[in-house]
Amino acid sequence: MIAIVSDLHANLEATHAVMADIEEHGATDEIVCLGDIIGYGPNPCECLDIAMDFKTVVQGNHEKALLMHMDAANFNETAKGSIEWTRDQMDMLSPEKREANAQRWDFMGDLEDTHKNGEIIYVHGTPRYPAAEYLYKSDLNLPGKMSAIFSFIDHICFNGHTHMPGIWTDDLVFISTTEANYRYRVTRKKTIINVGSVGQPRDGDTRACYVLLDGDKIIFRRVEYPFRETAAKIKAIPQLNPALAYRLSVAR
Repeated sequence: MIAIVSDLHANLEATHAVMADIEEHGATDEIVCLGDIIGYGPNPCECLDIAMDFKTVVQGNHEKALLMHMDAANFNETAKGSIEWTRDQMDMLSPEKREANAQRWDFMGDLEDTHKNGEIIYVHGTPRYPAAEYLYKSDLNLPGKMSAIFSFIDHICFNGHTHMPGIWTDDLVFISTTEANYRYRVTRKKTIINVGSVGQPRDGDTRACYVLLDGDKIIFRRVEYPFRETAAKIKAIPQLNPALAYRLSVAR
């Protein structure tokens, strides 16, 4: 069994809750992370330390922005402020933090933006533009875009980035997690599965979201976590926009 997580976004409470759920399901030996470990939340270093033990991690746009200043310039002010604050937390000048932060920088710098395992491809955004491109249900109205994205896929693609879980098939069908009753059996159709977000869900459900892959079965897991604790920590950090705390309470 494989656990696939994405968009932890420095939310330690959500990450701990999901890790406990993964352990309960016996999937700790193979955890795949689809990026955006950092950004928005109050515990980037702690979440990076957890992610360093995952079997596979790909780069998200927030890791890319932290590593390359010019990418952060394209972020909105809230996201940009979060990246700058995160950079401060990973300061290399402090002797007591230098070794640990060096390991974190090295870890992020070594991440690839795509990982393939047989007919499965793992990315943050889409396989066409792995760290940057968003895929929404509304993109079914753009068959050219969908065709181009599916052309990069042999069979199955797992992604994140939008923080909204769901399933797309190459015959231009979208299936929400509720329509699928949180379970989906893979067919021979080319399929994209957005695994949702651990640390900042945006589908109206405040619970952390991730996926278990068991053979040809995909199981969407929703996990309760104390989001008010995370929100309180965000509000206590002047450099982080309080709207990031509010988002956790409404999952939008």
